[in-house]
Amino acid sequence: MNRKRLIISVLIGAILGVVCIIGAQSRYNGELSNLYLFSFWFNRLLLGIVIGLIMPLKDVRLALLRGVILGLIISFGFYSATDYNDLLGFLVGAVYGAVIEFIAFKIK
Repeated sequence: MNRKRLIISVLIGAILGVVCIIGAQSRYNGELSNLYLFSFWFNRLLLGIVIGLIMPLKDVRLALLRGVILGLIISFGFYSATDYNDLLGFLVGAVYGAVIEFIAFKIK
């Protein structure tokens, strides 16, 4: 396991989770519960943990594709648990997965 990759991925996931909270709050006019927002943040943190724990790839395109796929899979857990209420939040998971994977790829 690459400890540096894990730490960076978790930190980026946590930061992107905060970005998600801000975005969700603005889309829903501050009407979301703290539990919902924490779950949103934790989903992005989990994405960072998963990406940080898996072996890095040598091809950046494959790494980005893997990030997108993992982002969709992990975000689907949250999306389905919320009765499919936030399609944008689900789709952004793919983007964030690619972002985390790209940054982790560059760190090596």
